[in-house]
Amino acid sequence: MTPEEFRRHGHELIDWIADYQANVERYPVVSQVAPGDIRRSLPAAPPQRGESFTAMLQDVNDLIMPGVTHWQSPNFFAYFPSNNSGPGILGELLSAGLGVQGMLWITSPACTELETHVLDWVAQMLDLPPQFMSTGSGGGVIQDSASSAALVAMLAARERASGYRSNDTGVTAGPDGGKLIAYISSQTHSSLDKAAMISGIGRDNLRHVAVDEQFALRPDALRAQIQTDLAAGLTPFFVTANVGSTSSEAMDPVRAAGEICREFGLWLHVDAAMAGTATICPEFRAIQDGVELADSYCFNPHKWMFTNFDCTCFFVADRQALTKSLSILPEYLRNAATESDAVIDYRDWQISLGRRFRALKLWFV
Repeated sequence: MTPEEFRRHGHELIDWIADYQANVERYPVVSQVAPGDIRRSLPAAPPQRGESFTAMLQDVNDLIMPGVTHWQSPNFFAYFPSNNSGPGILGELLSAGLGVQGMLWITSPACTELETHVLDWVAQMLDLPPQFMSTGSGGGVIQDSASSAALVAMLAARERASGYRSNDTGVTAGPDGGKLIAYISSQTHSSLDKAAMISGIGRDNLRHVAVDEQFALRPDALRAQIQTDLAAGLTPFFVTANVGSTSSEAMDPVRAAGEICREFGLWLHVDAAMAGTATICPEFRAIQDGVELADSYCFNPHKWMFTNFDCTCFFVADRQALTKSLSILPEYLRNAATESDAVIDYRDWQISLGRRFRALKLWFV
């Protein structure tokens, strides 16, 4: 495709998207196809010749659109919101057009520095404490989802609890020899169960703490369970507090959970994926009272902050605890900027090495 062809077809596609968004409520919200219908409509073997972009766009209308569930429809009320917007879509387009790989500062400085700056803006918008900003002891990073944020939070907590040994020796026990124990409520997202599985903690060592009549975690039950586990020779290390659970929109008492975590030396992760966006409005900030006691915090602009998926903002109070847990530097990634300690390399803040220029769409929004 030549630059001129790209220009022409790009206009066609923007027109198509604009028409779709203008008329999205006219589509049936739920896909009308049966399992396997889409695959049966496609050729069994890969095509031997390409086809025109016009034909491809027609294929989208004929083959793909019948199998789309319309999450942007005003009539969509399933699961959770996942809203986009024109600025977010254009930011995503620009990211794809630039095609940069932002794993290191040196691989595209603008990718890293815009993300750092925009995450500082977001922290200010949410009235997060200063330790969650790059100018403090911690900082923010864009993860693909709150599930990834939960996993890296648990990994950092695991390493801190083991004296930063478990990456080398394996996950066997805490510094006192007791198995590591994590705590969530019955309303906490299933991603924390998966984090326990992937991190080697194990689901048998994940305690589901009782909730009250509002489905909020009970601090008395949390304290009692921690004390029971300590008496059994186990090592409590991690707690998740919800600011809006997915199933019930439960609001856990962040301050009470944080005070217990400080008392017993546990990592507190605040999962505000569902409701964190609300705290942009000062009148709703009481829902995360006590967030200054958290070690990590996440929320999802890709739910109802008009920034298309994927975009989870993840903040830590101590960036060294995170990077010390996730950093590994093979020879081919060594460079003067990294070794100067004057830059952020976001590969050390996530599971994967490579990363897209996600900050553009959030900046545009």
